[in-house]
Amino acid sequence: MSNLTVTHTHGDHIAVTAAGGTEILRYVYRPDPDAFESRKPYAHPVRTLAGRTVTGYRPSDHRWHKGLQMTASHLSGQNFWGGNSYVHGEGYLPLPERVGSMRHDGFPHFTVEDGRLALTEHLTWIENGGAEWAREERGLTLHSVDEGAGAWTLDWSIRLTNTRAEPLAFGSPTTAGREMAGYTGLQWRGPRDSTGGTAFAPDTDADAGKLMGTQGPWLAFTTEHDDVDAHSTLVFAHAPENLDETRAIHPSHWFVRAEPIPTVAFSWAFFEEFELPPGESFAYRYRIVVADGAWDRDRVGTYLEGLPW
Repeated sequence: MSNLTVTHTHGDHIAVTAAGGTEILRYVYRPDPDAFESRKPYAHPVRTLAGRTVTGYRPSDHRWHKGLQMTASHLSGQNFWGGNSYVHGEGYLPLPERVGSMRHDGFPHFTVEDGRLALTEHLTWIENGGAEWAREERGLTLHSVDEGAGAWTLDWSIRLTNTRAEPLAFGSPTTAGREMAGYTGLQWRGPRDSTGGTAFAPDTDADAGKLMGTQGPWLAFTTEHDDVDAHSTLVFAHAPENLDETRAIHPSHWFVRAEPIPTVAFSWAFFEEFELPPGESFAYRYRIVVADGAWDRDRVGTYLEGLPW
């Protein structure tokens, strides 16, 4: 079991350093200065054990893309994704009055032991006018740091409760009228050198465009880095209950692009809206494996089988 060093700069961020001295995760929860980018916590930089950075931060094409972050692009008329808002027939418009935020309220549970960081975070989702719309309990667990495989794992969970007196309607640009733009939910933005990377799923080597809007237990994204002769692989995986029609509030689909930008999202409202009634909750659990090297389908499948939920 690999040792981890965890440093908490209170009010700002949590940094995790692996035994070899590489900071592999920084979780930032201080409020961003620009409200238009939708203030909310995010993970960046995220690095492989060999030190390759696999997240992008405020890229010139989308300043509100920040590493790995929980989002909701269309939520009852508000935008918790950040940046321009999609309006059918008019395209993407700068509508700052629609951009909401997520307030960090504390870490009620925080443990580091046996090569594992596990924390619970409480957050409040706030619409642009200041009304508190939802309460979130977020879980982050960093575990299975495996120097031999050159990989480590981050589990990210969300349990969201509607605190309004009316339903919360979750959608996406696609539910608002734009074809194949179903982005929302937990989103990864890759660095510039991930552009043009290769995406694949358990049963196909199709390119990212053909995987857009599909469903499946996992999706992998490999890239070749600039400056160094090295590849990295990210694996995005659903917990079993996410894909169980009797347990999940709504079906999930992949939002994935390699061009013109590298991004993957676990979209919970790709093609259709769903509603969360007042006082009720929904929950999802996700897993991200961060690995050195260009993994293939067999290696990904075998590795995931060795990481039971």
